[in-house]
Amino acid sequence: MNNKRYIVPFTMLLILSLFLAACGGNNDDSSGDGNSDPDFLQMLTGGTSGTYYPLGGEMATIITNETDIQTDAVSSNASADNVIALQEENSELAFVQTDIVANAVEGINSFDGNPVDNVLAIGSLYPETIQIVTSGDSDISSVEDLAGKTVSVGAPGSGTYVNAEQILEVHGLTMDDIDAQNLDFGESTGGIQDGNIDAAFITAGTPTGAVEGLSATTDVNVLPVSQEKIDELIELHPYYAADTIEAGTYGLEEDVTTVAVLAMLAVTESLSEDLVYNITKAIYENAEKMAHEKAKFISTDAALNGIGIDLHPGAKKYFDEVGVTAE
Repeated sequence: MNNKRYIVPFTMLLILSLFLAACGGNNDDSSGDGNSDPDFLQMLTGGTSGTYYPLGGEMATIITNETDIQTDAVSSNASADNVIALQEENSELAFVQTDIVANAVEGINSFDGNPVDNVLAIGSLYPETIQIVTSGDSDISSVEDLAGKTVSVGAPGSGTYVNAEQILEVHGLTMDDIDAQNLDFGESTGGIQDGNIDAAFITAGTPTGAVEGLSATTDVNVLPVSQEKIDELIELHPYYAADTIEAGTYGLEEDVTTVAVLAMLAVTESLSEDLVYNITKAIYENAEKMAHEKAKFISTDAALNGIGIDLHPGAKKYFDEVGVTAE
């Protein structure tokens, strides 16, 4: 009879222990590195009219299929905001520009006084071309002609904004010399089409969807950057590289010389070595399954180009296995 008073408390304790065990089973630390993996991954990309979002959607599907962890590509304000989201652990994976994440780790430019110490690299993906877009009937034919014009430069602190600032600088201009507008790619090309803005800086893989859409209704011109200015820019900021937009792109009659940075995939350090190894393997061994034009640039041969931050141990393990080392 006296034993009955122990039955209910014991039963409740048993139920509680089973519940806690079940909850604890949602995260796996199979790698033994102290990190627990989530059941769901969020990959931050960029605006829906850029390159990050559609390519990210294809990557997310591959990661989901190869790792059995549901991964969703989410539209965002791109590089700078994506780095902050990783820093604050509001997301696990993100597309970023190599220059922006390097600035973040160093705590310079838009990250001045706020260095980021928990974001690591998976690998670089493809060149992101700086495109200075105008309409074909514009009287703007050079970067210097942007003085006094209404120009979209992207969101403050974004990769596009920093690129615009640095390109203007080598041409003797500042943001104060233009009527700067903080628009996304779709708004930028829409503004050119409507005549509300004169030009737009767009940093994205070519061809960029928003610019292709503009070229379907409006003659497009892309301003060249001279070799002298390219050399000057690279001397100041080594993460830039010379690039060419080929004739025929957007209906252009001639090749256009410009510069590019690299798109890369970054990850929060909290993910386990095993999971990041599997993500890295999934991306670089399944690039041929991606339909996006930029997927042809995704390869282990170029995966470590332009990366100015440390690799996640899981990514490093994969690249070591396939014999890829940074130059």
